[in-house]
Amino acid sequence: MKVLIIDDEAHIRQMMRLTLEASGYEVEEAANGEEGLNRLGRGHLRQVVVLDQKMSGIDGLETLRRVKQRAPDACVLMVTAFASVELAVDAMKLGATDFLRKPMTPETLRGAVAAAMAARAPASHERALAGRPTSETLTLNGFQILRSREPGDAAKVEHTFHVTHVSDGAETSVVVTIDPEIVARVARLSRRSLQPGGAFWREQAERLLSAYVWSEGKAPESLRLTVRDVSREDIELAASWQSD
Repeated sequence: MKVLIIDDEAHIRQMMRLTLEASGYEVEEAANGEEGLNRLGRGHLRQVVVLDQKMSGIDGLETLRRVKQRAPDACVLMVTAFASVELAVDAMKLGATDFLRKPMTPETLRGAVAAAMAARAPASHERALAGRPTSETLTLNGFQILRSREPGDAAKVEHTFHVTHVSDGAETSVVVTIDPEIVARVARLSRRSLQPGGAFWREQAERLLSAYVWSEGKAPESLRLTVRDVSREDIELAASWQSD
């Protein structure tokens, strides 16, 4: 089992290498994106790449894009101390398997790498999704957020998401409620009446849950969250929202 660590901080690479070697992985290091790509280009096949986002030279997203070109089957775990949910979504679109927050515990790193290895088996992935509605997943801090894209009741005020701890497969359902007061406020400021069960508010619910998982590294203990506020940018987005 082979892992390539690409990170421009030597002490971080050492911590990750020692953690993974203690678990039986064969680990190789690269100090920046260019060096990591050169190692892949020389035929150093790695099943998992642990990739820092903020590096000198080419950044993590660009390195990720080139890694996937050279080694499409590699599972890439992006790590960063400077991130947003939007950045994580961009990384997933480029093929990242997980998006981890620095600093991380050895247990988090080992769990994420083990989960990435397990995810390489297509049959396991298909079985995990069998019987579920059409959906997409976002992976943050070792948790997968499964969100449905099936049409629902536009008047409903609750959105349900499945949150899975990828290292052990434990799954919980989290309900995110849209506060009627914020719906009314957005309608007043944007002059658009967007139903709480529609796409705009579903995106707000997903963003709130993703931000919680990203910052706390766990699902909410109450298994419930409530959208009570939105940003000025979101109000501007609501004003130009094309469909709901």
